[in-house]
Amino acid sequence: MDEPDISRAWGKAVLHVIDHAGLEISPLILSVTGFNERGVAQETSAIRLALDTLLAAKRMRSVDDVAFTIFPQRLWQVAQGDRAALFRYYKDAFPRYQAMNPKGNRRGLYFERLTDYGRGPSDGNQLEWILSQFEGREGVRRSMFQASVFDPARDHVADAQLQFPCLQHVSFEPTHAGLVINAFYATQQLFVKAYGNYLGIAQLGAFMAHEMKTKLLRMNVVVGVAKFERISKSDVDLKPLITAVRETLAPHVPVVNAEIGGYVVETLA
Repeated sequence: MDEPDISRAWGKAVLHVIDHAGLEISPLILSVTGFNERGVAQETSAIRLALDTLLAAKRMRSVDDVAFTIFPQRLWQVAQGDRAALFRYYKDAFPRYQAMNPKGNRRGLYFERLTDYGRGPSDGNQLEWILSQFEGREGVRRSMFQASVFDPARDHVADAQLQFPCLQHVSFEPTHAGLVINAFYATQQLFVKAYGNYLGIAQLGAFMAHEMKTKLLRMNVVVGVAKFERISKSDVDLKPLITAVRETLAPHVPVVNAEIGGYVVETLA
């Protein structure tokens, strides 16, 4: 699906599950293009508000909290455009992030893997390596602009359930028109985390575009299996959210005035 709005892209995927048998989409491929000159993603407030309200009612993390695991937007604002400061602030704060959720964050967080992978150039900071190579010389091979999250040495374990990492890797494609960010997931929790995932990836893309002195053009997300989990499709609490999605995605039918029998009436075009 190709949409100019994160909310609409997420909403289309959710409606597909709601309106069809089963709880999965395999694969899910979406593309979003709605970014302003600063890389801020276009969203539909009615969908975002309804989702955050439902997540709070179910005692699940907000969209912003999930997005923060991929890109720490608040720290970037504090860093005021200084990426070295951003990386330093995050590294200093990471032990506290783990301590806030020792079970969920014990294996790491996505931005931590991207900036402190544990080995590799730039002390394991894959984003800094990509940016330093992009800035340092012309004609650098484009396959260099990718960063891994999944690490077989740490993540090939026999646990029955593993919360992290579902995101495998991201890649960046600078074009003449702007930057394209691509993200690849093995699995994704469509209700609990997907919207926050998309927002975080978009924010990461905006950061990289800023540092590459271009604009964010497009975000592509490929998911092996998107699963509608931790809530029933028949849950009555879903109704406001689904209503907001359906109203947003409803086709627009223009209304025109027409004169019938001497009276001016509104008709559907």
